[in-house]
Amino acid sequence: MTLLSVVQMNSQNDIEANFSVIESLIQQSKAEGASLIVFPENFVCFAAGKQRETAAQFESIQYRLEQLAHQYQIWIVAGTLPCPFRPDGSVIQDGRVRTVSLCISPEKTEARYDKIHLFDVQVGDAVGGYQESKFFEPGTDIVVAKTPFGNIGLMVCYDLRFPELALTLRSHGAHILTAPAAFTYTTGQMHWQLLLQARAMDSQCQVLGAAQQGWHGETRQTWGHAGTSNSRGQILKITDNEGAQLLTVPFDFKEQENIRASMPLMQHRRLIQY
Repeated sequence: MTLLSVVQMNSQNDIEANFSVIESLIQQSKAEGASLIVFPENFVCFAAGKQRETAAQFESIQYRLEQLAHQYQIWIVAGTLPCPFRPDGSVIQDGRVRTVSLCISPEKTEARYDKIHLFDVQVGDAVGGYQESKFFEPGTDIVVAKTPFGNIGLMVCYDLRFPELALTLRSHGAHILTAPAAFTYTTGQMHWQLLLQARAMDSQCQVLGAAQQGWHGETRQTWGHAGTSNSRGQILKITDNEGAQLLTVPFDFKEQENIRASMPLMQHRRLIQY
């Protein structure tokens, strides 16, 4: 039995203030005996139009997070950070950045996932339309990080709406799916909890949904409700409270094996050509 933590934050544009909250949540998670803590999207800096500015600090922020992981001897899924270069080190030349989720052990960064699905939609909230592809370059590769307590399939926010990604991560050995997110209030209210449960049910993985909550500036409002689903698709915990929150839940590897053995979905799956 392993304990895993998922975080809710109300990150703003002050990196130092956000880091104070980050370290406090890590301390709380460690005190509760967790092996892993998952932070939400934009957890170090949530500021529209400042992606390139924050991306310029990517390596120094990564180093600070590695130091925290080492200091507290805990694994960190570092929500998302904007990054100006691709996994191969090549710099993105058109002014865009990539949305990157890092999996960090107490020793080093173990894996990097670049968000594949970009949020180009019309929502009908105060912002109206979102066009992530204007500011972000999509990633192309799925990533599964190996840990002592199970393999983590890395996803980000809008990725949750694509079951084939969760299924592919499962087929590559994932036991846990992480979903750092900043769902809009409108879409989160409709679909956030449903998606946490659906992706867990599809993949028979435990899903950890870290979330931004509240107002970020004058127009951007996120839904929050950080939550976790077990490998059956049942909600273990979900928060209705505002602001910074920490949820710690058990992950039972043997129980997951039993769930998968009793309902062998991956063996039964058929690709149907229409």
